Amino acid sequence: MSAVPTASLRPVENPQVAGFLDAVTDRPTALVIEGEAGIGKTTLWLSLLRQARARGFRVLTARVGQAETVMAFAALADLLSEVDAEHFATLPALQRLALDRVLLRAGAEGPPTDQRVVAAAFVSVLDHMHQSDDRTPVLLAIDDAQWLDSSSRTAVEFAARRLNGAFGVLMTERCTPGDGQVARWLQLDRPDRLGRVTVQPMDTRELHAVISDRLGRTFSRPTVLRIAETSGGNPFFALELARALQDDQAGPEQPLPATLTDLVRRRIAALDDAERALLLSVACLADPTIELLAKANDVDADELARRVERAEAAGILGLDGHRVRFTHPLLASGVYSDAGPPARRAMHRRLAALETQPELRARHLALAAAHGDEEILTALDQAADSARSRGAPAAAAELVDLALGLGGDTVLRRMKSAENHFLAGNTARAGALLADAATMEPGMLRAMATSLLATVRMYENEHAEAVELLRSALDDAAGIPAIMVQVLLRLSFALNSIGELDDARRHVRDAVKLAEELGVPAITSAALAWSVHVNFQCGRGLDEDSLDRAMQSYDSALDVPIIFRAPFVHALALSWTGRLEQAHDELTAVRSVCIERGAESDMMAIAGFLAINHIWRGQVAEAAVEAAEAVERAEQLGGDDVLIIPMTVRA
Repeated sequence: MSAVPTASLRPVENPQVAGFLDAVTDRPTALVIEGEAGIGKTTLWLSLLRQARARGFRVLTARVGQAETVMAFAALADLLSEVDAEHFATLPALQRLALDRVLLRAGAEGPPTDQRVVAAAFVSVLDHMHQSDDRTPVLLAIDDAQWLDSSSRTAVEFAARRLNGAFGVLMTERCTPGDGQVARWLQLDRPDRLGRVTVQPMDTRELHAVISDRLGRTFSRPTVLRIAETSGGNPFFALELARALQDDQAGPEQPLPATLTDLVRRRIAALDDAERALLLSVACLADPTIELLAKANDVDADELARRVERAEAAGILGLDGHRVRFTHPLLASGVYSDAGPPARRAMHRRLAALETQPELRARHLALAAAHGDEEILTALDQAADSARSRGAPAAAAELVDLALGLGGDTVLRRMKSAENHFLAGNTARAGALLADAATMEPGMLRAMATSLLATVRMYENEHAEAVELLRSALDDAAGIPAIMVQVLLRLSFALNSIGELDDARRHVRDAVKLAEELGVPAITSAALAWSVHVNFQCGRGLDEDSLDRAMQSYDSALDVPIIFRAPFVHALALSWTGRLEQAHDELTAVRSVCIERGAESDMMAIAGFLAINHIWRGQVAEAAVEAAEAVERAEQLGGDDVLIIPMTVRA
């Protein structure tokens, strides 16, 4: 399938659309349906879903609303809600816990979840579904992908690159044709399996058929021509214009609203206060249910259901089980913007009192106030910690940023925001938040901030700058062993990267001494492992005693770079000293753990070292396979710098 946007063919005639489901049965295939608001993207999306189900596909869907962008993993939870429990039962414990947290079935008990584990678990579930159902095609379908929450997007993006077999990805995106973002971040194993189609405006005949079918009446040809001209062939706009003419008593020749926004505003203005309050509460909620809406509108469930039914008859709301949604996203955004700031703040205040989910409650509190008080800032801090523990650092960063914007700008919050942005892959934002690290007070926080900024710089391949930052952090961290160990290890790593091996060895020696005084086994293990690595590079042989101690005190739960992990260094040491078969087995075992954790950069490194291991064993074909995987994973991570070593190994 071509990645070039389609020209003027109607979607039903387009060969990319017509052949999409057939292509899915062959190998992973994606289709992005682009177009302006109201043009008919969802209609085409739903049509393809019906066809897929009729052909026996397993279909996982998420219909994303603007309000849901604030909830971490909202779309991923929708996709997973249609997965049978048996497919979760086979997951490793760490992955099962991660998805239970996505689905809000588990709390904070147990180790924190990394976003990479969530993504890896999602891939595992999809693979198990496909394999256990006799390779039945699986379709991931997301409507209005421009509103995907960042945490769900990370998981979907990760999974799409690893689909293997009869998998399809079907998304709609509201955008100017050709300018969409989804086709830029959505990648499959082969670029030519991603197609884009633009939904074109309808002609007069098609609009007349749609209006007659939806409203149950016909209009004269001159009226239909006026509707077609004003709407520009947009079916949603045309239907709303026809509905306005049908409901208006002034006659069919009155002026029509010039824009869809004007029409939506006029339609909302015609409602009474209770109806507008109901619609505003729906627009403010990520998951508007009958029960929650009844409490928000201070009525019982039966009365709320009657109000929803009236809005449903008017074509504004629809019921999906016990969940209420607008018939079109434009109505939701129109209701929200038309309500005005005082009404919006009052509704968010009311919803904050009803919401039990920490992240959503905190957001409602923040949106209900122009300036944060202690209650709001504390709620945002706690919600950020909750999001982080669920493996959603991007959502955690957004919550901390809300606190910063509401008057809670402190050094500690800026550091937390920077750390979360960094973990979510937004290094530019992390660096900007830490730009004035050198002026932060007190010295302990300055050392932590400077050390974090140095980590960002190392990620950007600016190791010399990182060295200078870390040297300045050493003075500020004096007398604080826990921080000193981190700074010394990072400084030793940065020095090693620029070839200053003697200084690297000196600093890691100090790190080991401090770690042992600190008495935390996992930190001691990391320091010892790196010490073994550096000393071997310096020509001082293999310190097997230190390596054994590192292995004995190793704790896989401590999130450190792979080069500080004792099992990895142990596998490298076996290779260095000629025990190649055992080294291969241990590298393979370490890779299995990394796959479970979704540790992309670690798997890239392991593939590279496995390639070298095969070369040393004379297995050139096997080495080529591992080298190719290392390059592929580096390309998926993005950036030229990360490709240098894998491409060197491949060469």
